[in-house]
Amino acid sequence: MHELSIALSLVEIVEEAARRAGAERVVAVHLRLGAMSGVVREALEFCFPLAAQHTLVEGARLEIETVPLVLACDPCGRDVQPEEGSFRCPFCGAPSMHIRQGRELEVTGIEVPDPEPAMEER
Repeated sequence: MHELSIALSLVEIVEEAARRAGAERVVAVHLRLGAMSGVVREALEFCFPLAAQHTLVEGARLEIETVPLVLACDPCGRDVQPEEGSFRCPFCGAPSMHIRQGRELEVTGIEVPDPEPAMEER
């Protein structure tokens, strides 16, 4: 289960970004996960809270956007979304290994609490 090491790296990246932003905690992490990333979503979701323990990310939601596989079909000249488990164009049946999208594993955003408003002097 390499998802634990991925979750640990994810938490480290997010924590560093939060610290640079001056945040004291993170409430949500947004992630794009490609269908061909080699990461099992459910395993990552299981490991994320464990990896986040005792960090600024502890208790944060993990929002995952699944990115489907898209191939470039040379005979058709267009980008196509094949059936699951297939690398063939659904229009002409030609095989393709030209992956346009689906390998993503990227943090697209983090949410931190709004800062407390400063007390006005009277």
